[in-house]
Amino acid sequence: MNRTAKRSAGIIAALALGAGGLVPLTLSAAASADTGSYFERTATYPVYQNHPEGAAAETAAEISTVSADGQTLIYTDALSRMIGFVDISDASNPAGLGTLPLHQLGSAEDEPTSVAAYGEYVFVVVNNSKSYIDPSGRVDVVHIADRKLVHSIELSGQPDSIALSADGSYAAIAIENERDEDAGDGGLPQTPAGSVAILDLLGGAPDEWTLREVPLAGGTREKPVALDQLAQAGLDTPQDPEPEYVTINDRNQVAVTLQENNGIVLIDLPSGKITKAFSAGSVDLAGIDTQDDGKLDPSGSLQGVPREPDAIGWIQDRYLATANEGDWKGGSRGFTIFDSLTGEPVWDAGNRFERLALSQGLFPEGRAGKKGTEPEGLAVHEYRGVEYAFVASERGNFVAVYDLSDPREPKYLQTLPTTNGPEGILPIPGRDLLAVSSETDEADEGVRSALTLFSFGAATPQFPQLSSDPSAPVPFGALSGLSADPEAAHQIFAVSDNAYEPLIYTIDAGQGLVTDSLPVTEDGAPAKLDLEGISARAGGGFWAASEGAEGAGNTLVRIDVDGAVAERVQLPQDIVGTLKGQGLEGVAAFGAGEEEEVVFALQREVGGEDFVRIGRYLPASGEFSWYGYQLEDAGDDGSWNGLSEITRLSDGSFAVIERDKRIGENAKLKAVYQFALPEASASAPNDTVPLLEKKLAVDVLPVLERTNGRTQEKLEGLAVAGNGQVYVVTDNDAVKDASGETVFASLGAEAEAFALAPAASTAPTESAAPTASSTPTDSAAPSTSPSSTPSTSEGKGDGSAGAPDGAESAAPDAGETSAAEPATDDLAQTGVGSLWFLPLGLVLAGVGVAAALKARGNARGH
Repeated sequence: MNRTAKRSAGIIAALALGAGGLVPLTLSAAASADTGSYFERTATYPVYQNHPEGAAAETAAEISTVSADGQTLIYTDALSRMIGFVDISDASNPAGLGTLPLHQLGSAEDEPTSVAAYGEYVFVVVNNSKSYIDPSGRVDVVHIADRKLVHSIELSGQPDSIALSADGSYAAIAIENERDEDAGDGGLPQTPAGSVAILDLLGGAPDEWTLREVPLAGGTREKPVALDQLAQAGLDTPQDPEPEYVTINDRNQVAVTLQENNGIVLIDLPSGKITKAFSAGSVDLAGIDTQDDGKLDPSGSLQGVPREPDAIGWIQDRYLATANEGDWKGGSRGFTIFDSLTGEPVWDAGNRFERLALSQGLFPEGRAGKKGTEPEGLAVHEYRGVEYAFVASERGNFVAVYDLSDPREPKYLQTLPTTNGPEGILPIPGRDLLAVSSETDEADEGVRSALTLFSFGAATPQFPQLSSDPSAPVPFGALSGLSADPEAAHQIFAVSDNAYEPLIYTIDAGQGLVTDSLPVTEDGAPAKLDLEGISARAGGGFWAASEGAEGAGNTLVRIDVDGAVAERVQLPQDIVGTLKGQGLEGVAAFGAGEEEEVVFALQREVGGEDFVRIGRYLPASGEFSWYGYQLEDAGDDGSWNGLSEITRLSDGSFAVIERDKRIGENAKLKAVYQFALPEASASAPNDTVPLLEKKLAVDVLPVLERTNGRTQEKLEGLAVAGNGQVYVVTDNDAVKDASGETVFASLGAEAEAFALAPAASTAPTESAAPTASSTPTDSAAPSTSPSSTPSTSEGKGDGSAGAPDGAESAAPDAGETSAAEPATDDLAQTGVGSLWFLPLGLVLAGVGVAAALKARGNARGH
């Protein structure tokens, strides 16, 4: 069977496995893998692509709505002072339809705060306030088809959210009149007080609609006083309610959150009467991370935290779910379900929402001392007869999905990864879709505001691919290096970089489970290291690569089995002294005792050189030797390419990750290359460094694009586990200026991913000592010495990659592409075709994937 046929068989076998991965114990029993009751991401659309200025624009997709036919999504962009239109008729390929700048409706200073589609129209809620003390706003009625303004309705103050009744009779608008956080101590009260506006839609044309207002405070605009109902509810500052979010049930009851007042008010729409007001109360939290200290440490606690709810949604016309973001004095880091009849909570997430983020690598540690995950957005809707809650973490960049079959005991279903700052959650049940709009946009950091689409009906969740037990989380993030575990074939080790105190993680690779973490210490305290690579030693313990801010800080670190630093080995300063960061990135240790060797990779070129150095260190003698690795051309757009990992393969050759700096739709190079170390090397500063002959093994870009998210920049870790499987992982940058999503995937079997030398050439032999090159050379000469590690084959000088020495002796079947020489223009021959994600049983969806990858590879021209 040729290699392509083997991969096709692998795909079919993977499909036959179905939900063969781990199913978290916290999943709803009603949403088993057999029911197709999961959401999966179909597209991520950066909204700058819909902006007239393109990538140079600063955008922010916040709140969205959808046309009556479910084909056109409309979103607010407050930064650009416009609303945008996107064709979502193909949920896997959203297409921009352009924007409507608000200066065409009123003034260039107008800011859209919300949108809601209503028949052929869309309501555009506009803040046109002159100041905090003189707030004002309006609702513009725009015809969707031609984007013409039909009618404008003036409001008494600054609006925030809008909701429409299911029967089409009413719209409710929260008139927030938000506080000025820079006035005084930034707290309440600040005049004027807020209210709720009711738009009656019972008439014919928009100009016949009428507006009513429900005051939430008495007195005057300049001197408001508390209403008895709000004062008796025990709200924080009832004379200054600031309505935040509105929702309407099928009985035409409005529920509105008063976030800063930590309360909820119910209003009957037909009469405009306040029917109930109650406090959202407070919670005691334990088992959470409360310190911004560079540690993922869920051992903190908080007492008496006001919930301060933001978004709110009705459940079964009786219960209310709130996302408790907090704003002023609180934020309970979760969500709560209240009984609207009593005003009492019937369920609260406690620490579970936060621990979910900790267990899935999504906890924003830099916000631990504030409001943690900050659950802000929330929506409730029914799909195929089951009601679900969607709760968005503004800082953790995810939406958690819960089955609400029993509102008093919601069941966690899955996590949906988003881009940064998910704000608006838009269920589109008529098309089995969910849209999430994320507002954060930092073009310089590669983080772009985006719309993410998910479809309902998948058999298994796509995410997380790596996690720990949420009931007892092993928090992780910023993974920067992988290593096989010599003692357990199914396990690998990982390290995190200096985003956190250094830890060595143990991962059950087959299940994608982080099972343990080992602190790295020095003199009894957390070691000050920036761990970028890890390699388990044959006799126990580890070698690690610690990257320095400058050349002097680049250090090989020997760590014992208890995590204590046993030795630091500084790289030769006459070689790396000119480095200004971007130094040590990977390490591969092998052999034992006097025969132990440590091979390592730098990320970027040393000053004055046009290649990256691969180094070899012999602990027994302290000797260093060097090889040169030629990076691919990064182009002229200001990006760069570099190495981020090195791994020794079973035949003695090596694999490295080479990647560019690009992110998202701009990413071009995320790949694994293979080479062998020749006998010749450079051991003195003035020696000519032999250039290695590399061969493309796997284009990993299709893997990073597989689940339709924003392509991760930092492909960082690579390991071949004892079970023969090749694993890769991305660094999520500690959920800071990055989406925080961790991609952990198998590239299939080592023998499929790499061109390995025949087994006969891998018998244990004494490794040859590196020797200095006596003559200048472009590349390594093939070695025939039985005591040397495998050398590269011919093919030097043109940038092509050579196979490990001896590989050509394995003759391919007739008509088969040689394993030693995969066609460089056909990525279906590189091992990518047999991928499947871990750990939740996500498999490649369709036998046509191999052909699709082949076509993609041909299009890239590799």
